[in-house]
Amino acid sequence: MRTEDPRHGAVQPGATSQEIYDGGMAVRREVLGDAHVDRANANKDGFTEDFQDMITRIAWGGIWTRPGLTRQMRSAVTITAMVAHGHWEELAMHIRAALTNGLSRDEIKEILLQTAIYCGVPSANTAFKTAQQVFRELDTTHTD
Repeated sequence: MRTEDPRHGAVQPGATSQEIYDGGMAVRREVLGDAHVDRANANKDGFTEDFQDMITRIAWGGIWTRPGLTRQMRSAVTITAMVAHGHWEELAMHIRAALTNGLSRDEIKEILLQTAIYCGVPSANTAFKTAQQVFRELDTTHTD
């Protein structure tokens, strides 16, 4: 059951390709922040442009805009997937996104504890270190 405001980047059935892209870009910016998306767009070139278009359209416009899960739940699933596959830079980005999406640090801790059982203790160990670093960076940024 979806509890968040459905207007946030929601893409309607039958949407055009441009509407899907625009909805995806809106959600991507809301979740990851303008600075991250602007950096990704500034760094794209002829080689990576199609990839950036694909993730905006399919991941953000096709999946993150669906009404079936809250953004908090999507963040929990994404964090777990990043731990399971050892994508540590992406994990750091999605820990920040999870906070933006309303998960607390305690909830993120619980997600990481769960990953220790289902993804392995060594992966969870690295995930906890990654989360600590993200929290330190955020605390330093907010106190300066």
